[in-house]
Amino acid sequence: MSRKQTIIRGTFILTATGFLCRFMGFFYRIFLSHTFGEEGVGLYQLIFPVYSLCFALTAAGLETAISRTVAQKVSLGRKKEARQILMLGLVLSVLLSCACVLILQGNAAYIAEKLLGDARCEPLLIPLSYALPFAAIHSCICGYCYGMKETKIPALSQVVEQVTRIISVYVFYLILMKKGDDVTITIAVLGLVIGEMLSALYAAKSLTRSSHVLSHLNITYTDFVHRFRELMPLSLPLTANRVLINLLQSIEAISIPARLQLYNHSTSEALSIYGVLTGMALPCILFPSAITSSISIMLMPTVAEIQTTDNRDDMVNIIKKVAGSCFILGLSCCFIFLVLGNWMGTVLFGSSTAGKFIITLAWMCPFLYTNSALLSVINGLGKTAYTFLINSLGLLIRIGSVFAAIPLFGIQGYLWGMLASQLIVSICAGIVLKKEI
Repeated sequence: MSRKQTIIRGTFILTATGFLCRFMGFFYRIFLSHTFGEEGVGLYQLIFPVYSLCFALTAAGLETAISRTVAQKVSLGRKKEARQILMLGLVLSVLLSCACVLILQGNAAYIAEKLLGDARCEPLLIPLSYALPFAAIHSCICGYCYGMKETKIPALSQVVEQVTRIISVYVFYLILMKKGDDVTITIAVLGLVIGEMLSALYAAKSLTRSSHVLSHLNITYTDFVHRFRELMPLSLPLTANRVLINLLQSIEAISIPARLQLYNHSTSEALSIYGVLTGMALPCILFPSAITSSISIMLMPTVAEIQTTDNRDDMVNIIKKVAGSCFILGLSCCFIFLVLGNWMGTVLFGSSTAGKFIITLAWMCPFLYTNSALLSVINGLGKTAYTFLINSLGLLIRIGSVFAAIPLFGIQGYLWGMLASQLIVSICAGIVLKKEI
């Protein structure tokens, strides 16, 4: 199978399952918004920066590094070393995630009150921590599969995670309603934990059954050291990138409700606006990115493979085709959101505010979707420091809008900052690729 066919096949599988999961997640969010209200959704969204930060520290960088390294190993015919990379990644990520569980549980009250600014987050953070080890296992296995250009296990495990999450939350909801107990947003957190647990178990079982990677692998101390030296130069910058990005995102998320209060919003109003933005409007904007995310996942190992052959023409052609396709998709989605934004907000979510946000954010779709592909290419080239700098710059622009624009213009100021950041990221990524290729 040719590179083009491999990318198309992998993209199709991941996109199909991605759309299925996002479709289910879309209606799941509607259920959450109607069941818990805007403030409840805002509270739920408030804890995710903490989760994302912990995940970035334990697995996110390793997943990308595993994918790229495995792709290179396979292209050179070193499949045993590729399997050893996976085992090393699993050991490191599980150890780091278990440490994060202990730290998060021991400091849940402090994080909730002092960092998130809402004590109601404490009972949500404790159960949320249990998702981290399972998410780490799932992530490493997916990274290995992407490097092998095999998408079946990651795709199906994604479906397992989403279906399990939705069903478990709905079952909890029915049980509590039948008992007459209060239904709180905690059940959404429990659903997330159960979803991550079953998806990790499914991925591990499927990989063991299909290739015996996890059950038939001998790795010596010398092999371990060699693979460690190969993986760390890629993993550490990527992890630092993800950690810093998520740290900045956490600062951003925590600061938005606080800055909104300076625009004469009450605490409840500020949290509701934040919930509408992050729990309703942004998921709509990001819905079509299932396609670009899938392309990006398949693109990175392909770029790494092309790099080993030193074929510049192939590299240029694939970048032009992928970036152009993502940009056209972004323009099409921009038009759709501009036309249907108000309807989506009022009819689907019962919030006219969500409709206004969707229309404003529609303008960033062409850049947002294209950036996903461009940054994936840069990572595939092994230039992870550039993605770190580019992402940091984009986030700093957004954070600047939080502190400077929200007190003056309200949430609209932040939306303008998001648009500006995506445009700057596109320009910077284009400059880097022109230099490196």
